[in-house]
Amino acid sequence: MADSDNSTTPPRVTRRRLLGATAIAILGWERNGLAGEAPAVAVPSDPALAIWREWYNAHEVSERLCDQTAHLERTLVETLGYPCATVQLPGGEDVTIRSIRALREVLGAGADAAEARATAEAHLAAHQARWDAADRRIGYSLVAEAERKAGDRAEELLQALSVAPATSLTGVAAKLSAVLLESEVREGGAEFPWPQIRSALVDVMRVGRQLFPEQRFPSEMLRPKHSREGRRLRIDAYGSTA
Repeated sequence: MADSDNSTTPPRVTRRRLLGATAIAILGWERNGLAGEAPAVAVPSDPALAIWREWYNAHEVSERLCDQTAHLERTLVETLGYPCATVQLPGGEDVTIRSIRALREVLGAGADAAEARATAEAHLAAHQARWDAADRRIGYSLVAEAERKAGDRAEELLQALSVAPATSLTGVAAKLSAVLLESEVREGGAEFPWPQIRSALVDVMRVGRQLFPEQRFPSEMLRPKHSREGRRLRIDAYGSTA
């Protein structure tokens, strides 16, 4: 049975506002958030390190919400299936449509297809209503919206990190870490340039510990990430009845 809609994943909404103030009490954060004991001497604030910590937290929230959204979406799909309707073409072939737009493209606007269009539209609307009711019960759309907002915030911070001046080797390591933690989600991290960047990060952290023992590097900088590829099931305009 043919499917008239191409499956696409909607791009994440791009950054809509510039990052505001990013000043953080870095010394207090180092006491609470860094591995190991407090440094023997005060470490100057590093703008890159401060932003990295904000970004890392937002990134973690976004990933947790992505997992929740994927679970809820899978529940809806396994229970109801994506809103759709099946129409039969003049040649006898059954075609699955997932939107009014696709229905009109398949059947056209002629009077001879008016009854088939009306029937398919009714089936599509009924399926959509069941999906929407189940969505409200389990909170899928609410979690998906929270995920989008968390992702937007993480993207804002990642952009801010890219232009923030690093004033220590810890700040340089933070920038390299962000590249790895963000990119490896999509790329898997096994091919160029990810092993090279990972090696450079390890080198920076090792040299930093040797030259500046008072500096501390967050252990999360080297935390491996699991691939998110294939965890989402979205398709474009799957439920549109407008």
